[in-house]
Amino acid sequence: MPHDRTGRPPGSGRSSNDQQAEHIQRLLDENSPEDLGIAAPLGDRRAVRDRIRKETGIVLAVRTVGEYLKRWGCTAKRPRRHAKKQDPQEVQQRLGETYPGIEARARQEDAEIHWCDEAGVAADGHPRKGHARRGQPATMEVPGPHIRINVIATVANKGALRFMTCKGAMNAALFITFLTRLLRGAARKVFLITDRLSAHDAAVVSEWLQAHKGQIEVFYLPRRSPELNATEHLNNDRKENVHAAGLPNNKEELRSRIQSFLRRLLHLPRHVMSYFQHPCVHYAAGS
Repeated sequence: MPHDRTGRPPGSGRSSNDQQAEHIQRLLDENSPEDLGIAAPLGDRRAVRDRIRKETGIVLAVRTVGEYLKRWGCTAKRPRRHAKKQDPQEVQQRLGETYPGIEARARQEDAEIHWCDEAGVAADGHPRKGHARRGQPATMEVPGPHIRINVIATVANKGALRFMTCKGAMNAALFITFLTRLLRGAARKVFLITDRLSAHDAAVVSEWLQAHKGQIEVFYLPRRSPELNATEHLNNDRKENVHAAGLPNNKEELRSRIQSFLRRLLHLPRHVMSYFQHPCVHYAAGS
């Protein structure tokens, strides 16, 4: 027939049979590169090529492996990062039991859940790329070293944002100062979710929390699990935007840039809510 397919039958040019391909797909779906003995942090084309050669004895070109990955429904993605020593069982318990319990209590006690994190902002930090002529480097002038401001902030999935900037490193006294300010602007009880930074669970902080237990409670994230904290996405957003108009020359200018960006977000609750759409924190989007 004129419209019938011509040429080789589908699959006739493949180097591995369907059974071998299914076996490789299962290995990739169910194991990390490290589990499979692949000397690469990600399952990229070269790593998959090496695994195919080890499993089947078939030697494929990297480009051919790319075609196999497309055929199997795989696409290149920026990886989600998590610590190698993270406890998967602790994370699953958190997502399946602990956090739903926090949500239920928040509804019962009319409390607002906030996620908290700190981050340092350097004056010479610039995550974006620049263009230059072929063979010429992209360059930029940077300010003097050690110009750095620390920020502590919380976000809530209804769009609320609270923040404080400080020149020194976070410690228990600064954390209590931030908690005091957080309560000052809170209309309801606060359930605060944060990591186990030493400043967060110091004895003096525990004493302060005990004295204010009717207004605030703190819950800790699983160890080595920053990706479960929605405030990480605020930090990433800030990195992309604070230096967009050029690098600051001193700490006061850096602080002004940070505060200006965060104050804009105070009036953009939908933007803050969007942080909770990331797959790693979507578990908290509906509370």
